[in-house]
Amino acid sequence: MTTLSDVHKRHIRLMRLTCKTLGNVLTHVTQTTATSLRDGPDGWTTVEVVCHLRDFDGFFLGRAQMMLDGSYPTLPAYDHERLAVECAYNKQDLHHAYAELATSREKFAQFFEGLTEAEWALAGVHPENGHWTMTDALMQVASHDTTHLEQITRILTQA
Repeated sequence: MTTLSDVHKRHIRLMRLTCKTLGNVLTHVTQTTATSLRDGPDGWTTVEVVCHLRDFDGFFLGRAQMMLDGSYPTLPAYDHERLAVECAYNKQDLHHAYAELATSREKFAQFFEGLTEAEWALAGVHPENGHWTMTDALMQVASHDTTHLEQITRILTQA
């Protein structure tokens, strides 16, 4: 019988695996390719997607950390389009952005590995989804990663 603890362990492995998969996809991608091919006429480039993943990894971790105080916090919303422009994602170095994501991801995985059973039961109010548990926060990572891995591979098929 699969327990919730088993599900947590599998998703922590998955959050590491999706990040590693992204690193493998990006191995031979040049900065020029990463900043010139777009996901549609107004879509993002590969480097913009990687920067988005890096920054949202930190935002997702921040939300999970907010839930640790047990006060059922209202979790902040983020404007990903505004961030891409304000932070000039397309001018950032692809491989540096990925390295920062990989570092952030390991910290995030360790955060989840360190949760007690009582901490896994904590929750908050997500700005788009309402009641949001630690398990939801964990599972969001793989879903978010998968969406953007598909997007990046689709962008790179243009090369």
